[in-house]
Parts: sequence; structure tokens; C-alpha cells
Amino acid sequence: MDFASLAVQLNAGTIVPEAIVLITLMTVVVSDLIIGRQASAQWTPYIAIAGLLASVVALFYQWDVANPISFIGEFNGDALSVVFRGIIALSAATTILMSIRYVIQSGTSLAEFITILLTATLGGMFLSGSDELVAVYVSLETLSISSYLLTGYTKRDPRSNEAALKYLLIGASSSAIFLYGASLLYGLSGGETRLSTISASIASAGLAQSIGLVIALVFAIAGIAFKIAAVPFHQWTPDVYEGSPTPVVAFLSVGSKAAGFALAIRLLVTAFPLVSEQWQLVMTTLAILSMVLGNVVALAQTSMKRLLAYSSIGQAGFVMIGLILGTDAGYSSMVFYLMVYLFMNLGAFTCIILFTLRTGTDQISEYAGLYQKDPLLTLALSVCLLSLGGIPPLAGFFGKLYLFWAGWQAGAYPLVILGLVTSVISIYYYIRVVKMMVVKEPQEMSDSVKNYPPTDWTLPGMRPLQVGLVSALIATSLAGIFSNPLFTLANDSVLKTPMLQQALGRSKAPIAKQMAPTISQQLSLQITEVSTKKAVSLPKSMVHS
Repeated sequence: MDFASLAVQLNAGTIVPEAIVLITLMTVVVSDLIIGRQASAQWTPYIAIAGLLASVVALFYQWDVANPISFIGEFNGDALSVVFRGIIALSAATTILMSIRYVIQSGTSLAEFITILLTATLGGMFLSGSDELVAVYVSLETLSISSYLLTGYTKRDPRSNEAALKYLLIGASSSAIFLYGASLLYGLSGGETRLSTISASIASAGLAQSIGLVIALVFAIAGIAFKIAAVPFHQWTPDVYEGSPTPVVAFLSVGSKAAGFALAIRLLVTAFPLVSEQWQLVMTTLAILSMVLGNVVALAQTSMKRLLAYSSIGQAGFVMIGLILGTDAGYSSMVFYLMVYLFMNLGAFTCIILFTLRTGTDQISEYAGLYQKDPLLTLALSVCLLSLGGIPPLAGFFGKLYLFWAGWQAGAYPLVILGLVTSVISIYYYIRVVKMMVVKEPQEMSDSVKNYPPTDWTLPGMRPLQVGLVSALIATSLAGIFSNPLFTLANDSVLKTPMLQQALGRSKAPIAKQMAPTISQQLSLQITEVSTKKAVSLPKSMVHS
């Protein structure tokens, strides 16, 4: 094989965004070694953010690439992977913005923190496009091991050490379970490792109904459920969220979760179409448990980080509805919700970081009367929490509307009704925090708010935190009102992904297939009516042909 043929088969241009992140990572490491910790802390964060934004720009130019398959089938840079890689890169960039002051105040090395975070980002981006079992596992472990290190990064904090140990032990177990499921797939398919050929090989061998395939499915779902924090694989979430550095929790709640859902779509749709009814049943069970437990247990929480931990479990249950439906609108609603979840969840964690830096606590009761001392922080946190609860016209409302509407039209009535009920429950505990900040009288202020220090944005790392706070506030407010571009992007990412279109073409649920065109048409009509006063209407590209 000559060099030209090898270059064509490798098609390395599809991983240019990951290459940019890798170069940025190496630049941060080398600069920290050469100029020292103090000097590098002043500009390495901005190099990392610039590299991540450059990676997002490179992803934009890969949207309509003619041949997305690269490295002899190991990586698939299709439209769906482009969106998920963009979500992960943007979540990492926002995490760096909010972590500068936090890491400096903790007395640890900022460059090392950014290096590990970029490594986790690299693993998540590769995981979103991996189309081969070995590539999937290596990417998954790159993301997981980096997450363990980030969780225990504040070594002087016993809670961080405890969280890292719990995360490591449970994560290692889930990784071993997932690997065993992958090895079963490898054996049943006769030595195939490419996801796109595993199913055909199993079918040709007459093993479509074998118990081994079901066991492989269960083990694979266990590994995925751990990554997305779905019940009953959620045990690590509350303790890790409470004990980890808050910027790390922010990245885990968005970047790591998005990578997990990208893996779920690609693995279940491509490698397990022969048992699609079984995995939809299992995922339905996990979604129901996650929505109920996550939102109900969140009612009893007294810590903001633990509240958002259980909230993220419930949010995972909502997103899983789109995966279960197996329709165009189902996948599109899933992608759209993850895009708006990026803004509102990272915005909420930015507010928590700012409050913690000034008061040293994250107890909900300590937020009492905050609006009298810090109106900007109160406004931003209120908007983000109300958006997570699904209050119109914020971004979270349209995300849940799209998910529930797609589920209703596909006939998943119990899931949609349960989702609506648990959403109402979630609104209660979100509004409880808003009420704590806004309604309390001056004499009812908490001790932390009474001693609240004056805002000083001139301290190192405070300006980036302010930029992140304002950006999250604006994005969460406007992403719902002007949601057309995000709707279009989510729909196009599904329509332009051959893997999903092939899966929809071979679907054994003709009713769902017939209803799929109607979903987006009726959704388009409904949202146009809701948004008429805001001059918002969905484009024709929302209507599936």
C-alpha cells in the first residue's frame, strides 16, 4: 500500500478539532514547565480557552464533510458527533473560565488542572465519534481517569479525597462491566470490532436471539448508565458532586454526560439493533427510575451541590426519553435539550462558585436575602434554576416541550405524563431556592449574606468568572426566545447522520415511523403559536420530509 492510499484511508482531517485540543494541551504543559507556576497562571487559561474555541470553529467547517469515516473505520466524524464534540469543547471552555479564581484560591497549580481537563475533553470528543470497540474503550478510559484526577484535585480537602476514592472504585467496576460486555460482542460477532459490522456478523452467525447478546447488552448499558448518572448506577453522583471542586462538578454534569449520551446513541443504535426492543425496555426502566428518584430526593437536600446532583439525575431521565423513542424527533429533541442544558447548568454552577468564593459555604439556607447584597448573582442563579425547571420562555421550557411533544406523538404516553409530573416536582425545589434569595426580609438574612464581602472584580480570575456568569445568563435567557438556530441544528444533525437514518429505515415500529414527520410539523405549529408575541417561528427545515 502506497502512502497516498494510506492517507486516503486514514482521512486524518476529520480529527483536526481534536488535534487542536491536543496541541493546546501540549502548549499548556510546556509553558508551565518553562516559565513556572506563577507566570503561567496569568495566560495559560486563555491559551486553553482559545484552543477550545478554535476547535469549535474547526468543527463548524466539518459539518458537511463528504467522507466522515477516518482511521480505517475507527472514527466517524458525522454530523451527530460534530454537535456532541462541540458541546463538550464549549463546556470545557466555560469550565476553565469559572475555575481560574477557584483554583488560585485553593493554592493548587492552575496549569496542571487545565492539562487534566483538556485530557478529559479530548477523551470525550473522541468518544463521541468512536465507531470501533477498542477506540470506544480507550476514549472512555481517557475521559474517566482524567475525571478521577480532577475529582481529587484539591488534595488538602478530605471531602475531595473521599469523593475521588468513591468515584474511582465505582468507576473501575463499571468500566470492567462495560469491557466484559464489549468482549462478549467481540466473541459473538466472530472477531469484529467495528460497531457498524458487529450486528451483521451476529445475524449471519444465527446468534440474534442468543442469551449472550442480551448479557452483552445489559453490561454495555450498565457502563453507559454510570457515565450519564442514571438510576440505579447513580450512587457516586451525590457524594462526588458535594466533595469535588465545583468547576469539576460543572464539567462532569455537562461534558461527561454529553459524551455518555453520544456513546449511548452510537452503541445501542449501531451494535444492538437486533435487540432494540430489549434495550428500549431497559432504558425506559432507567428513565422512569431516574426521573422519580432524582426529582423526589432533591426535595430533601440542604446543599446546593447535592441538589444539583439529584437534579442532574432527573435531567438524565428526561433526556433518555428522546433515546427511547427511536424517531427523528426523539433524537433531535435529545440533542436540543443537551445544547440548552449546557447553558443553564453551567450558569448555575458559575453562580455557586461565586457564592462559595465569597462565603465559603453552599448551604441553601445561607442564600437567604442574597438579592439585597448581590442582585446580579441572584438574577443569574434564578434564571438558570427556573430554566432547569422548565419555566417559559426560558431555554429549558422549549427543551422539555420538544422532548415531551415528541414522546406524546410517538405514543409514549406514560413516559410523558411521568415526565410532566416530575417536572412539576422539580419546579418546587428550584423555586424554593429562588424564594430563599428574593423573598426574605432584611432581618431574615443569613449570617453569610450579612457578612457578604463587597464585589471586587479586580482580583485575579474574577473577570473571567464574571464573563462566564453574564454569558450564561444571556444564553439561558435568549436560547429559549430565539431557539430557531438550535432547533435547526439539532434536526439537521439527525437528518445528516447516515447511522441514524439507516436505523430509522429498518425500524420495526411502523407507527412511530409514520408519526415521525408529524411530530416536527405539529411541534413547529405549537412553538410558533407560543412564540408569536416574540416574533419567533420555526423554519421549514424543522419539518421532516
